[in-house]
Amino acid sequence: MSTRVALVTGGSSGIGEQAALLLKKAGFEVYAVARRVDRMADLEKLGVRTFAMDVTDDASMTTGIERIIAEQGRIDVLVNNAGYGSYGAVEDVPIDEARRQFEVNVFGLARLTQLVTPHMREQNTGRIINISSVGAVIYEPFGAWYHATKYAVEGFSDSLRVELAPFGIDVVIIRPAGILTEWNEISRDSLIETSRGGAYEKQAAGAAKTLKRVDNKLMSSGPRTVAKTIVKAATAHRPKTRYATGRGARMVIGSRRVLSDRAFDAVLTRAYLRD
Repeated sequence: MSTRVALVTGGSSGIGEQAALLLKKAGFEVYAVARRVDRMADLEKLGVRTFAMDVTDDASMTTGIERIIAEQGRIDVLVNNAGYGSYGAVEDVPIDEARRQFEVNVFGLARLTQLVTPHMREQNTGRIINISSVGAVIYEPFGAWYHATKYAVEGFSDSLRVELAPFGIDVVIIRPAGILTEWNEISRDSLIETSRGGAYEKQAAGAAKTLKRVDNKLMSSGPRTVAKTIVKAATAHRPKTRYATGRGARMVIGSRRVLSDRAFDAVLTRAYLRD
């Protein structure tokens, strides 16, 4: 069998960067893509192929997949990792920003899936790994739009898994918990900025403090932890449909199963909305 080929989106930092490195070490021919190619120079030096791709631009995605097929003749693993979280009260977040979160976190993922699926069907093998979040199981005040995208990713992935199984294509969901990446700072900054001068300013400041409290090595894991899980999902003979990963992931998911909605609401109120 020829060398397996993997494509990782959001490869310029964090989970995507580490996933590209570990997949390369696992023997894959790896393509890492992101909007900013300059931030992937170190990956290029280590043998990862890099080029620019914007998951909100159809031409960019189409051209990228065509390039990989032209160079390799196949694509075996797609890691849909590109995504971000923009926090703020539903009342305050501009609807264009809400749409952008869906464009990046859901529709970009879906379009790339459409583009790779015909090639995987021809091979009668392939693996699509979608990076979700424990945020698809729980919810937080001021995170409505982000959590909505992750709930959407999971519903999309579950339906897709059944559709593609007859063609030898696996669909896997990865659910990271708190991970130490620039995602955390971006989400907190967007929360403060969006709420400034409005009705939710005080509550948002408290929520930002709560988010910051878990942004450390005692409470959160590094992106390499998630990358290892991605490699496991990419190489397993029969992968799980879902993998929870990162410090506290199973505990968070388990607590949501046990607690009623009202009880979980009360936990969130104490954690995010009280001084």
